[in-house]
Amino acid sequence: MEKGRKRGPKETAWDVALMGMMVATLEAGKMALSAAPNVEIVTLLVILYTLQFGKKTLYAVIVFVLLECGIWGIGLWTVMYLYLWPLLALMALLLRNIDSVWFWSIFSAVFGVMYGGLCSFAYLLFGGPSTAFAWWIAGIPWDLLHGGANFILMMVLYRPLRRVFRRITPPEGKGD
Repeated sequence: MEKGRKRGPKETAWDVALMGMMVATLEAGKMALSAAPNVEIVTLLVILYTLQFGKKTLYAVIVFVLLECGIWGIGLWTVMYLYLWPLLALMALLLRNIDSVWFWSIFSAVFGVMYGGLCSFAYLLFGGPSTAFAWWIAGIPWDLLHGGANFILMMVLYRPLRRVFRRITPPEGKGD
């Protein structure tokens, strides 16, 4: 190593295993619920991973998006995924001191309801305001279903998954 140069963060075997576990469960959970329209567990997992493992979740989210691109190919949805899932992780990171099932259930419901509106930004760039608005309005019933499903999943799974994630906290501490 060059004199005077600082080393960057060193990834441990634990970090690599954790990243693999996060990406695998994000993908498996998404696939498992893919038959149910607008019902997904990715929101719940991204929030809970961020609450427990901090900034490391951002890396897992990026790998998850890249894996999705490898499975499904590249499309307009790729643009949406590139900003939506990291945005969710960043928001959870900012609010990670809140440990309330009600708060996170409402938060994930709002995210689900706003999902189509947030996706419409990509349509705004590629199709203009009328395309973005029409796409968003047409999807409102699906966004309501998405928000409702997010609320229920968070209400049911928040506490048990938080207990599990606390048990698998890295040996050095809580993460980032």
